[in-house]
Amino acid sequence: MCSLLSSAPFPQRALSLGNMAAATEAGSAAAASEPAGPTSAAPTADGQQLQYSLILSHLVGDRRPVKELSPAVMGGLPMPHKSEEQKMIERGMESCGFKAALACVGGFVLGGAFGIFTAGIDTNVGLDPKDPLRTPTAKEVLKDMGQRGMSYAKNFAIVGAMFSCTECIIESHRGVSDWKNALIKSRI
Repeated sequence: MCSLLSSAPFPQRALSLGNMAAATEAGSAAAASEPAGPTSAAPTADGQQLQYSLILSHLVGDRRPVKELSPAVMGGLPMPHKSEEQKMIERGMESCGFKAALACVGGFVLGGAFGIFTAGIDTNVGLDPKDPLRTPTAKEVLKDMGQRGMSYAKNFAIVGAMFSCTECIIESHRGVSDWKNALIKSRI
């Protein structure tokens, strides 16, 4: 007979399939005559009491053993302790100023690339409004591409810095990093 709980830490004996079936049949017969709750006991085939609440407390209750989730147990490598320099650098990289500067630089680079790309697609780049039939020179086209790229770069840098600062300030004020920060930021 297959044992469900081979080493039972309870004062009762280990449950087996036959005992559970007998307890279920006896419990269903007793359920019609008297109310049964989670703390009630159903008699087994041997006359011993089977307490479901006791089993439940060991599976989900306060007496359930807490397992420590260390990286070594889960298959990962253990993390060494951080030095003071590493902690200082980590605090600096998580500061609002660093995040804003990083978003500003990233926005400047991406905005410049986007501006140059859109200027390359635009057919009016380098055209003189006084003489629209004249073909622009390469120098004029590159000058217009640079101007548009710089304009987009500045705009993207400002938007990126504002976005990052707003998110960081909300996160610092709430003290929590979750999805609600983005929701609050979108309402501002």
